[in-house]
Amino acid sequence: MTEKKTVKLCDVDGLDDESITTTEVDGRIIAYCRIGDEWFAIDDTCSHATVSLSEGFLEVDDKTIECPLHGSVFSLESGEALTLPAIKPVQSHDVSVVDGEVFVTIEGDPS
Repeated sequence: MTEKKTVKLCDVDGLDDESITTTEVDGRIIAYCRIGDEWFAIDDTCSHATVSLSEGFLEVDDKTIECPLHGSVFSLESGEALTLPAIKPVQSHDVSVVDGEVFVTIEGDPS
């Protein structure tokens, strides 16, 4: 059975629209962002090279993020690697908003 952990990220007004930031959950760095009323969370480390995705380029129309080092593009919705050189996805996480607070649910370990 996969262990799940839900933690508060911020209040809804705690992150500007079209912004991305990170938080640490049990030693795991999670990048999360807001695009309008939608919230997304993924593991922050690129699957191709050890670099922070939150330092990359957020594409709000496509709901993607581009790695700042080699330009791999990842879906914020699924974590899927959409362009080379990355071929492995990053883990995406469920985000929920309850009473003006934003929560992320992390499943399993970061490996």
